[in-house]
Amino acid sequence: MSFSSFFALQTLDGRLEPSAQSMKKRQEIISKAHKSRWSTVEFRVYLAVFVVVVPLMFKAAMEASNETNPNYYRYERILSNGWMFGRKVDNSDAQYKFFRDNFMLLGGLILLHSTLRRISLFFGVARRTFDFAFGLIFLFGAHGFNCIKILVHIMTAFCIGRYIQNRRISITLLWIYSVGSLFINDKYRRISYGQILPFLSFMDTFSGIINRWDVFFNFTMLRFLSFNLDYVFRKEQLAKTIKKDDDQPNKSVSEMAGDSGSETYSVLEKNVTPPEQTVKLLNDRERLEAPFDLEDYNIFNYLAYVTYTPLFIAGPIITFNDYMYQTIHTLPTINFKRIAVYALRLGFCILVMETLLHFTYVVAVAKAKAWEGDTPFQISMIGLFNLNIIWLKLLIPWRLFRLWSLIDGIDPPENMIRCMDNNYSAMCFWRAWHRSYNRWLLKYIYVPLGGSRYRIVTSLAVFSFVAVWHDIELRLLIWGWLVVLFLLPEIILTQTFQPYTNEWWYRHVCACGAVVNIWMMMLANLYGFCLNYDGMKMLCDSMFKTLDGWLFFLASSVCLFVAAQVMRELRQNEHRQGIDVKC
Repeated sequence: MSFSSFFALQTLDGRLEPSAQSMKKRQEIISKAHKSRWSTVEFRVYLAVFVVVVPLMFKAAMEASNETNPNYYRYERILSNGWMFGRKVDNSDAQYKFFRDNFMLLGGLILLHSTLRRISLFFGVARRTFDFAFGLIFLFGAHGFNCIKILVHIMTAFCIGRYIQNRRISITLLWIYSVGSLFINDKYRRISYGQILPFLSFMDTFSGIINRWDVFFNFTMLRFLSFNLDYVFRKEQLAKTIKKDDDQPNKSVSEMAGDSGSETYSVLEKNVTPPEQTVKLLNDRERLEAPFDLEDYNIFNYLAYVTYTPLFIAGPIITFNDYMYQTIHTLPTINFKRIAVYALRLGFCILVMETLLHFTYVVAVAKAKAWEGDTPFQISMIGLFNLNIIWLKLLIPWRLFRLWSLIDGIDPPENMIRCMDNNYSAMCFWRAWHRSYNRWLLKYIYVPLGGSRYRIVTSLAVFSFVAVWHDIELRLLIWGWLVVLFLLPEIILTQTFQPYTNEWWYRHVCACGAVVNIWMMMLANLYGFCLNYDGMKMLCDSMFKTLDGWLFFLASSVCLFVAAQVMRELRQNEHRQGIDVKC
C-alpha cells in the first residue's frame, strides 16, 4: 500500500483497511480493477482543467463575499474579529460558533476525563462504572436540572422496552415514543419547572453550560433506541433458541445463548485468562449482533452507554452491543500511532476551516441574502462553499469527539470518510456522509422494513425519519423526499447498464449520469441547508433565464464531467490496492 493511501484510509478508520478483508476478497477486488489511466492524454487534460478551474472557484467565492463586493455592508456587522492576517472571521453559523467558542473548554474536559479514567483504572474501577458515574455528572453539568427531562425520556423508553413483552407492540411503542419525544421537546421545551409546580422554581436557576438541552437530545434518542431494540432482538433470539432446545431440558440459558449467538461467543466472557486462552475478536459486523446475556441489558449498563461522555454531545453513533463489547475487549485499532495521526488530520481540518472562514464570508452572505448583482458563477460558489463549510463544521466536532473516544479506548465508526466534493453517486454520498448514522439507519430501519426488496418505501421511511430527526420543519421533510426522488434515476440506470460495465463507453455514460446526480444533490442540499427558497430561486433564475446563465450551466456541467471521471479513477486506484469501501 502506498503512503498516500495509508494516510488516507488506514489511519482514518480501521473498518476501511484492506487487512480487515480476507486475502481471497482482496484478490477479487484487485482482479476487477482497470489499468491505471493517470498517465494517459485524457487524464492529463483533466488535470489541466483542475489546475485552471479550482482556483477560479475560490476566486469567485472570495469576490462574492469579501469586502470588495458591493453587498459587503449588508453582512459586515455579522462578522467577528479574526486572528489571521488582520482579517474578519465569519463566525455566524450558530452550530460551529458554539463549538469554536468552547473549543478550549472541550479540550480541558477531554484532559480531565482522560486523567480521571486512568486514575480510576489504577484503583481497579470498572470501565462501565466510571462511564456511569462520569456520564451522570457530566449530564448535570451540561444541562443542569434540565437533565431530569432527558432522564425522564430515557427511563420511559427503558420501561417500554423492558416491561412490554409482546415484541411487535414493544417495537412499535418504542418508535412512536422516540419520534414523539422530538415533537414533545419541540413544543414544550420552554416550559419551566416553576410553571409545573411553583415550589420547583429553584430548579430553573441552573440550566448548565448548554442551556438548549433539546439540541443534542436527538443523539441521546438514537442511543436509547439502540439499547432497547438490541434488547428486544436479543430476547427474541433467545426465545427461539429455548424453543429449539426444548428437547434438552438440562441445558442452561447461558449455554443456549452460546449455541445461538455465534461460534465466537467465548470472546464475550468477562474472566478470560491469557495466555492460556486465546480470544478471537469479533469484527465490526459481528459486534453489532454480539450475543450478550439478557442480564447485561440492565439499567446500569443502559445509563453508562446512553450518557457515555465522549460521544454524548454529537456522536459518532455506536450501538449498544458494540459499546458493550469494546468495554470488555480493546480493539487492535486503539494504538498510539493511529491516534496521533488521526489527531494531526483533525488539526489540518481545523486549519482549513479557519482559512475558509477568514477569506470567504459565504455563511454571512447566505444569512443576509446579500447576492444581488452577483453572477451565476458567484451565486453557485456561495452555495457550494456553504455546503463545504457545513461539511467541515460537522466533520470537525465529530472527529474531535471520535478522537476523545479513541483516547478513551472505544473505537466508534468514522462519520466522514470522503470529502463532500469527492462524490459522484447519490447512494455513495449518503453512505459516506454521517456514516455512523447511516449504519444506524440501516440496522434499525432500512433492513427491518425489508431493505432493497422494497427500496422506495424503505428509503422514504429512512429519509422521512432523518428529516424529522434533524428538525421539525416542513422544508426538511420536503428535502428528505427530494433526496429519495433523486435516488431513483441512479438506481434504475445502474441496474439497466449493469451488463455493460466492461464496455469502453460505460465510464463515459456513468460520468454523464454523475453530472445529473451532482446537480440534483447540490440543489437538494442547497435548498435544505444553505440558500433556502429565496436563494434557490435567485440561482435558478440567474442560470436558466439569461444567456450567461446557460453558458455557465454548460461550462459547469463539462467541469463536473471531468470531476466525475477523476473520482471514478480514484475509486479504481483504491480497488487496485484491494480496497473497496462501497462509496
